[in-house]
Amino acid sequence: MKYCSLIILFILFSCGNKEDILLPKSNVTAVSDIVDHSPIYIFFRTKEKDTLVEVNKKNEIISTNWIFNIDKRLPLQLVISEVMKLQDKKRKEVAHKNDDAKNYYSYADSIHKNLAFLPFTEVVYKLEKPKSGLVIFFDKHNEITVNNVPVKRADLRKYLSSISNENSNVLQFCFAKNMTYGGYLQNEIFIQSSVINKITKEEFVY
Repeated sequence: MKYCSLIILFILFSCGNKEDILLPKSNVTAVSDIVDHSPIYIFFRTKEKDTLVEVNKKNEIISTNWIFNIDKRLPLQLVISEVMKLQDKKRKEVAHKNDDAKNYYSYADSIHKNLAFLPFTEVVYKLEKPKSGLVIFFDKHNEITVNNVPVKRADLRKYLSSISNENSNVLQFCFAKNMTYGGYLQNEIFIQSSVINKITKEEFVY
């Protein structure tokens, strides 16, 4: 099934009802095209002063690639809790399991004016602090610390290289639970596009 016209689907969703998802944006394209997919939508909702998530997974097919279309305004902790449930469901599937089926986050490519996709199939999320390793923490203000030492974004790769000989611990990528999902995805794109050596599949949200 060819991936096309998804931008229209964000607006005209189910029975003609208008549904808006504000996607994160980036000027970097990780993956530009996906075939044989199922869309999953995670909407931004409010009730009085509370922010809520609403998951629509009516079109999910276990054997296909899953594309997660998530509103960038949602708090990361709420998003990851739902993503973890869906990951677990897909990983435990036996009857229709397809080892080649991947999971992707969608976002808007601001340069080419189309959709782009970030793979995260192998990521294992944990809602806790890591117990060891070099802790690279991204906070909600877009600041970065490495074991509590502030590091400029432009200097992160160089800084990690400078201490690699002194400390052989695995890099642990951690994110503030109260940052927005949009902020998280931009950090994920930054990590991958910076070719930072990410050995572990774990990511921590707390």
